[in-house]
Amino acid sequence: MTIYNFSAGPAVLPEPVLKKAQEELLDYQGSGMSVMELSHRSSLFEEIIANAEKLLRKLMNIPENYHVLFLQGGASLQFSAVPLNLAQNKKALYINTGSWAEKAIAAAKDIHTVDTQVIASSEDKNFAYIPQITKDLLDKDAAYLHITTNETIGGISYQKIPDTGDIPLVADMSSNILTNEYKVSDFGVIYAGAQKNMGPAGLTVVIIRDDLLNEQPLFAPMLDYRLQADKHSMYNTPPTFSIYMAKLVFEWLQDLGGIPQILKYNQQKAGLLYDAIDRSAVFQSPVNKNDRSLTNIPFLTNSDTLNQKFIQLAQEQGFENLKGHRSVGGMRASLYNAFPLEGVQALVDFMEKFEKAHGGE
Repeated sequence: MTIYNFSAGPAVLPEPVLKKAQEELLDYQGSGMSVMELSHRSSLFEEIIANAEKLLRKLMNIPENYHVLFLQGGASLQFSAVPLNLAQNKKALYINTGSWAEKAIAAAKDIHTVDTQVIASSEDKNFAYIPQITKDLLDKDAAYLHITTNETIGGISYQKIPDTGDIPLVADMSSNILTNEYKVSDFGVIYAGAQKNMGPAGLTVVIIRDDLLNEQPLFAPMLDYRLQADKHSMYNTPPTFSIYMAKLVFEWLQDLGGIPQILKYNQQKAGLLYDAIDRSAVFQSPVNKNDRSLTNIPFLTNSDTLNQKFIQLAQEQGFENLKGHRSVGGMRASLYNAFPLEGVQALVDFMEKFEKAHGGE
């Protein structure tokens, strides 16, 4: 039985990447050592991390005046690092679009030297849409405006990035980095956990414009962007194996044709599932059509009992991790870059069979 992994993260990885890692696991490039055993100061690993950065810069067209940092702690640590580095004794603006935006807001509010302000929210409609942002909502003295470009739980995503003028835009891009053709120069800071589209858990990427590096040393060196940039992500031992895996994923993505090509593939996958949901008399989407995510697609029936039956029967057929987040219930299919089109088609076929068998319940 074929297993299709719809997990929101850690997520499915490309099979060629897993096979390459398997081939090199015991002996990396004739060294007699695994990548997991290499010193992070060795020439072999220095080549790995340098190539990882070079590939990511090419894939995302990252300008030269941006640093690429390979860090640890997940995007959740960046919820605190961003305001500490950019907004002490300043205003920090946030848009609340769901669970992950709320976590970022809460972390910023815990820093008493930061004036954290939520200027827009879609909570009034259970985070089913992206609020419209106009320049009159923005305080020109703000250190930054923070957005979450894709909410994995609610399944909403920014289709158009807000114009913030001279105010730096900061984005948690954990769940749709490398899936959308966002322009890096539209942002001051981008950060993302790796476990959705870049590799295994343990690595966090931060892309930061030169002029936003903190002027004063931070009390916590591990959170200090300037220090991490000066040390080329080597202030301490970086997550070496996760960086190696990310490099392999970047190579895989480049070989496919880069972000433009994977975007078309993701649109095809998501379109197939959304079309099935929209024509169904049993399944429905809770998300505004104009703000639907390509990567995280929540759907549900009209009863918790039927939802649970669908999840159970789906799992028996090899569809893993379709259960929606505990905070919202229902179902959720996460279709990251490495998720195959065949898996979406198989799910749609199963949904149609389920509807015929249980649609009257």
